[in-house]
Amino acid sequence: MPDFLSVYAATQGDKPAVIDDRPDGTVTTMTFAELDDRSNRLANLLLTLGVKPGESKVVWCGQNSPGLVIMISAARKLGITAVPLNYRLSDEEASYVTDHCDASIVYCDVEQAPMFERIRAQLPKVDHYLVFAAGESPLPDGMTDVDSQVAEASSAEPEIPEDTEPGATMIYTSGTTGKPKGAYRRANQGTAAAGELVAKIGYRPDDVYIPTGPLYHSGPLGFMGIGLALGQTVVIQRKFEAVDWLRLVDTYEVTSTFSAPTPIRLICNLPDEVKARYDVSSMRRMIANAAPWSFALKQMYLSYFPADSLFEVYGSTELGVNCMLEPQDQLRKPGSCGLPAPSVEIKLFDDDGNEVTGTGADHVGELFVKSGSVFNDYYKQHDKFEADSKHGYQTVGDIAYRDDEGYLYICDRKKDMIISGGMNIYPAEIEAALEGHPDVLEAAVFGIPSEEWGELVHAVIVLRQGATVDEAGIDAFSREHLASYKIPRSIAWSDELPKTGSGKILKRDLRAPFWAGRASKV
Repeated sequence: MPDFLSVYAATQGDKPAVIDDRPDGTVTTMTFAELDDRSNRLANLLLTLGVKPGESKVVWCGQNSPGLVIMISAARKLGITAVPLNYRLSDEEASYVTDHCDASIVYCDVEQAPMFERIRAQLPKVDHYLVFAAGESPLPDGMTDVDSQVAEASSAEPEIPEDTEPGATMIYTSGTTGKPKGAYRRANQGTAAAGELVAKIGYRPDDVYIPTGPLYHSGPLGFMGIGLALGQTVVIQRKFEAVDWLRLVDTYEVTSTFSAPTPIRLICNLPDEVKARYDVSSMRRMIANAAPWSFALKQMYLSYFPADSLFEVYGSTELGVNCMLEPQDQLRKPGSCGLPAPSVEIKLFDDDGNEVTGTGADHVGELFVKSGSVFNDYYKQHDKFEADSKHGYQTVGDIAYRDDEGYLYICDRKKDMIISGGMNIYPAEIEAALEGHPDVLEAAVFGIPSEEWGELVHAVIVLRQGATVDEAGIDAFSREHLASYKIPRSIAWSDELPKTGSGKILKRDLRAPFWAGRASKV
């Protein structure tokens, strides 16, 4: 079967596929024919550089731009694995992901080139560094201005073995043991379930999608992929800014997006006179996800946007979309993440492995999923995949219960993950970094409630005897080893951490005072 982009290039070649409209007035529009042409050229260039269809891996990194869409399309056509790299990671984190995934190609925008120059010595498997959008900017030695080479490459459909599957994705999620894990998913994984989800939400080919968030995040990326596969126009915002987002929605009559709660809260909290300047009546499908939307935020959203536009989905990078709360239930079912999505089976299991069948908040269990959208494996860490499996179902460690109508409610996490501003953060990574400081004996990190961000990173630190480091010193050390969003926003000092008889830190006891009086602990 031909790639869908090739089909659209032939059938609706003049339709805008990607629009990059920046606040400075620069507008770049690529039609489906142009996107197909440039994707073919990049794919053919990659073949000349030794990329092997069905085998090779490429890391891409940069803020939202047409250049990323071109690479995503080229990788899919070649049947290679595309690995998004969060550009906010520290050098240490970025080098780990790039090396661990065995990428032979790094494709990045000019702003990320200096970071890759700093870590090149730690990346012996990378053969080529391809930099896009360089313009007149000088590049480090050994890095290639890929745009000029793409312009000279063949625009023909790349020739690959007939049995090659479309390109896979591998998105790295922060690890509970301190290192990120690569969640590997084949491109054709969950195709039937995705089709049913599209029908349930009501997407149409004439929708206009804007990714409200960075494309390295599985949500904005995945729903952009759905949009392009349906032949929709995608409007790119390089970096989120609330007023500019409204300008783009108004200008292009955007009909759909996917968003964490934080960006929408920033939009809804704008002064009324600012919001009044922009028409948002075109919005038909707002997919709320990445972190729970509070009831108050939903009320704010519905007071400004169309009342039937708000869908909430529960899911994860690993498990895909698992539950959906439809527009008519948003105010009727406060706190719920909805009913199971099409073709998704959900079971709750207690700590002894018994299925929880009762209803109400007294009958909680760990939520396990069986679906075609579940990822294939953790790359080179199959033991982690197996550890999260039970009876053919998979979990990411959320604790939930059902009401008497079958609606699900996420009330806690079995694992320590924090969600702050829609970003998944695992305390083990932060604790490992903090305990690398010579003055720190041990640390416990967990999430505390925040109206603005959902959760904030909080650390309880035990210092070594005679230590002199203060909060500013911990902050400076953290910034050397962690992405900015993982740095503790508050610190408490303690002489010792509460522990079980076997020595395990009682983190739940540390968290309890911050979450007292709340129905949900997440």
